[in-house]
Amino acid sequence: MDEILHLNGKPKGLVFAVSAPSGTGKTTLCSMLSVEFGNIKPSVSYTTRTKRKGEKDGVSYYFINDAEFDKMIKEGEFIEWANIFGKRYGTAYKSVVADNNSLFDILLEIDVQGVERLIKIYRGIKNANRLVTVFITPPSYSDLQTRLLKRGGMSEEELSRRINIAGVEVKKSGIYDYIITNDDLDEAYLKLKSIVIAERCRNKFKLD
Repeated sequence: MDEILHLNGKPKGLVFAVSAPSGTGKTTLCSMLSVEFGNIKPSVSYTTRTKRKGEKDGVSYYFINDAEFDKMIKEGEFIEWANIFGKRYGTAYKSVVADNNSLFDILLEIDVQGVERLIKIYRGIKNANRLVTVFITPPSYSDLQTRLLKRGGMSEEELSRRINIAGVEVKKSGIYDYIITNDDLDEAYLKLKSIVIAERCRNKFKLD
């Protein structure tokens, strides 16, 4: 797949991959980023989960069934995919590389498994879109529990499982380029926005 990501000797664009435990505010922060930065294109993931109220196919996610997801895996269409809470989510190669020749950067909202996969793929690929990884963490597990309870619609068992998974994800946050604690939404967004601005100013031609 290296050929797909090769950019003819010229680094173009950035891929911002943002992860967070469920309930930490990742989607809200990424939405704020997309509104302010018109030249950041959110990548739309594929999922086998059911569409929720207010979600739109092709905007929130591409909602497909298990057979269609299996076919995409078999045909090598995903740059990464993972099973999260019994449902599968995947990022298609075309959603990351479609704008190599444009002025757009790509914004990915993906889980830790997906970022681990992306890091392996991007490591050592000369002149690939530069991958920038950001982890959003809650101020505490009790705060995260409160946020998840406000969401409603989940059993105590489901709540406990999400808290436990959050613990595992936080332990892996060391693989990320940046870590932001979301204890204040506006402050967390300012930090995320600052990362985008700083990365865009980085010398793209400087050898690592």
